[in-house]
Amino acid sequence: MGQGHRNTRSMAVVICLAVLLLVDIVLAAVLAVQDGTKKNPSGKEEDIVEETGGDNRDFGNTWDISGEGAGENTSAEEPPDSSADDRVEKLLAGMDLKQKVAQMFMVTPEALTGYSKVTAAGEVTKQCFIRYPVGGVIYMAGNLIDTEQTRIMLSNMQDYSVEYLGFPVFLGVDEEGGTVARIAGNRAFGVEDVGNISEIGASGNCDLAYQAGSTIGAYLSALGFNLDFAPVADVWSNKKNTVVKYRSPGSDPELVRDMVIAQIEGFKEQGILCAVKHFPGHGSTSEDSHNGAAVVERTLQELFECDLIPFKGAVQAGVPFVMVGHLSLPKVVEDDVPAVFSKEIITDILRGELGFDGIVITDALDMGAVTDYYSSAQAAVMAVAAGADMLLMPEDFVAAYEGVLNAVQRGELTQERIDESVRRILKVKLEMADMP
Repeated sequence: MGQGHRNTRSMAVVICLAVLLLVDIVLAAVLAVQDGTKKNPSGKEEDIVEETGGDNRDFGNTWDISGEGAGENTSAEEPPDSSADDRVEKLLAGMDLKQKVAQMFMVTPEALTGYSKVTAAGEVTKQCFIRYPVGGVIYMAGNLIDTEQTRIMLSNMQDYSVEYLGFPVFLGVDEEGGTVARIAGNRAFGVEDVGNISEIGASGNCDLAYQAGSTIGAYLSALGFNLDFAPVADVWSNKKNTVVKYRSPGSDPELVRDMVIAQIEGFKEQGILCAVKHFPGHGSTSEDSHNGAAVVERTLQELFECDLIPFKGAVQAGVPFVMVGHLSLPKVVEDDVPAVFSKEIITDILRGELGFDGIVITDALDMGAVTDYYSSAQAAVMAVAAGADMLLMPEDFVAAYEGVLNAVQRGELTQERIDESVRRILKVKLEMADMP
């Protein structure tokens, strides 16, 4: 081949390499712009999301939820006269079993993503939520750095749910004030700590309880939360009980009831759902259910004469959530299982006797009172069988989730039982979102 041909070929190669380089530069620029939308004003992604120790989950089999039903935001298409029940049934009909079961879980962002620490909701969270569209996410102190970071994280999380499911996700926190304050306990948020409810209870002034609920509700709502695991409705009747000593309004059941109702009203006026706890009452125990079994040595009649009075008042006041504790009641429940696994406690007493038709949520299922005796799958299935609607923080979320799915498939739990809980969840979510 001649010199001219060689020069021509060399020039062609140079041109091809230049074109490829230009394409790479353009593509890198596009990706940089896209990635920039996930970052905070500082431009450093690690400033808003710290994800370490991930479990490398495979997202190749994520669900396609972009079609009919729950995967399509159809709320705007509802006719103005459509009843709440009709909207719930339409959403329910568009969900498959996996989506329904996922709605029954409330987990930490770490449990959802498989990472050891999460302080933002970015692409990883989005993909994990698509795979496991949980009903709620609960945030701990380590997830909450400051006002801007928290607002962005919660806003993103809420956007993912509305975009993919057409209805909101519960975004919750433990914020009682005083000894339990994830937000007020962090100076970076600059909000008022209302203090221990025991001090408010000692005043006997229910207006102060209302103000506490309103104050907490206002700053939670401003951050993007919609659910607070408060108020504590336990009657502190055992002076050796240090678990709820500062978290209970007091030892007088009527006073506790009135304080709880006042707090509920304060939360409600700020747009915050609340969950009274720890049904049927943790105030008479000596043990801490975080570390092992806690025993209530009361008869059913004694419960109605004391511990259940505040919960009955909360139900009558329209509280949307009741949290059931890991409390053994040997004088009430024959098989002596914790209340959270007892159909007699949840279905017969809370539903039947007190008339509660809202969402029953378990206390955290990663506590010693549960993990010392049951696997995550066992605990999840037992709680649902007993009547629980939502399962809070199982020790192993994926195992618990798959445990419920498998229980339905083998007939241990029915589709109807799952639908019953998801209806309650959707009803509260539609009311919360005030969907037309």
